[in-house]
Amino acid sequence: MTLTDTEVLRDALGLLKDREQVAERLLDSSARHSFDPDTELDWDAPLEEGKWFWPPELVSLYDTPLWRRMSPEQQQDLSRHEAASLASLGIWFEIILMQLLVRHIYDKPVTSAHVRYALTEIADECRHSKMFARMIQKGGAPAYPVSRLNHNLARILKTVSTTPGSFACTLLGEEILDWMQRLTFPDERVQTLVRGVTRIHVVEEARHVRYAREELRRQMVTAPRWEQELTRISSGEAARVFSVAFVNPDVYTNVGLDRREAIAQVKASGHRREVMQNGARRLTDFLDEIGVLRGVGRRLWRSSGLLA
Repeated sequence: MTLTDTEVLRDALGLLKDREQVAERLLDSSARHSFDPDTELDWDAPLEEGKWFWPPELVSLYDTPLWRRMSPEQQQDLSRHEAASLASLGIWFEIILMQLLVRHIYDKPVTSAHVRYALTEIADECRHSKMFARMIQKGGAPAYPVSRLNHNLARILKTVSTTPGSFACTLLGEEILDWMQRLTFPDERVQTLVRGVTRIHVVEEARHVRYAREELRRQMVTAPRWEQELTRISSGEAARVFSVAFVNPDVYTNVGLDRREAIAQVKASGHRREVMQNGARRLTDFLDEIGVLRGVGRRLWRSSGLLA
């Protein structure tokens, strides 16, 4: 059976909202709450002495034996490199997202609000990627690309991903970082520039999350069974890759730590596991409710460490 956009659809969360009405609201919000980071942020202001680049509790080694042996200066330097690593991951992810969004709208009516909002989101992501790149440069740490393996796995994802799979992966990349950034932008211990970057990203990503959630719900109701099952597996594999790529291990070498020891302590850290699961909980609860976390996919999510 083919379902049109105007037919009434329901899932475990209730009635789905009309696709065009959702898009119109998001377009209105975009008109009222969008930012140009080039003019909104003071890029010429000097960095502040003694401030963090990421809240210490969110740094991967926090509360490990190695962390307690580090000097305060080394801890803050690690936060600088991890902020650059996360910004690099964000750029990689947003470039993937933009391509998936273009694929999504390729066959859609070009005058629809749904397509217009997708194009608006792509414009947002372009600004975010440039903003993250500029923040990396300002902080003085290197960019941290993902591994060649993960880089090429993403090529496959972009080629073969189903529409619901694309939106599930979109939420994976957006919601965990969003949770961390919501803790970052009000934190006065953190550099003013980093707080400004995260504030802009949080405000604009809230619309992106809404768009992706509504569309994923629709897709999981209307997609054929094979596509639903493939979405469960592909999102679980994406969760596994994402958790591995979240912090580039080169950050430890670049602040003078033993890389193997640092990786081992992060893996053994109960605090770090709790941080990652807390960051993912809102997403995993949602995915569970709409039927994504089932079977092999659920086992993959558990193996990623993002699902308790």
